[in-house]
Amino acid sequence: MGYSIASLDELGEGYGFRKVRKPLGVTAFGVNWLVYPPGTEGVLHYHDEQDELYLVFRGTAKFTVDGQEHEVGEGGIVHVESTTPRLVANAGDDDLYLFVVGGKGGYATASSSTRTTSPSGRRCPGER
Repeated sequence: MGYSIASLDELGEGYGFRKVRKPLGVTAFGVNWLVYPPGTEGVLHYHDEQDELYLVFRGTAKFTVDGQEHEVGEGGIVHVESTTPRLVANAGDDDLYLFVVGGKGGYATASSSTRTTSPSGRRCPGER
């Protein structure tokens, strides 16, 4: 199958990791949901090779990177290089929902079959 669709609720319940790769068949990069209750702090960690990109979907996160704290609200995006230690915590009064993507190897160029118009002929937003 060339695509798959799921919702956050279909990927599990409760707090902690909600794995995305296996249920959706993703093999090109790592991807997870992470759900923390108020006051929860993750683990200081780094990766040998995998950069991570965090999207704060709901709530307020506190990222501690290189000894500096950064509060990031809904819609905020944080990139951390692989070997840079990072700690993520829920800085808000509500549950924190993070969408986390990890990978290595850089940018994959678009193929020549990339289209800038929809099948109906309308231009896709943001495309030149």
